[in-house]
Amino acid sequence: MKTYELTYIISPETNSEEVQAFAKSLETFVQSKEGTVAKQANPVAKTLAYPIQKTASGFVGSIEFQLEPEFLAELKDIVAKDKKIKRHMIVIKYPERAKKQRRTRNKDVDAFIAEPKAEKPEVKEVVIEKTAAPEKPAETKIELKDIEQKLEELLGE
Repeated sequence: MKTYELTYIISPETNSEEVQAFAKSLETFVQSKEGTVAKQANPVAKTLAYPIQKTASGFVGSIEFQLEPEFLAELKDIVAKDKKIKRHMIVIKYPERAKKQRRTRNKDVDAFIAEPKAEKPEVKEVVIEKTAAPEKPAETKIELKDIEQKLEELLGE
């Protein structure tokens, strides 16, 4: 069974009881042909955007139903032959596809946690050892008297 939607406009010259009876007759027709009615919007008086057959208003109603395709022609005949109906349209309703989520600039915290992190190449730490400068012997204080003595010894005075 396919899902269809029938939208129709009934002449404003009909009274509201006849409009409700027509909507009920559509529902009973669908059910008599072993179809199911998913939604039904009762006809409501509305002003039309542009005149249809010289009328500027009408009762607009719709019914969403499931029906075998071979019974659809009978329903079209019923609607087309009724002189009170100014316009009608039957549309096949396809199931909605799952929509892709749009990317956003701000990601949730959960998205960061859930995403596996790319492996970074392993960096090995290289230690460069400095060679120690030759150690200087600890300097001891030399007194002025000692220096003078050494000079005298060297010069031989």
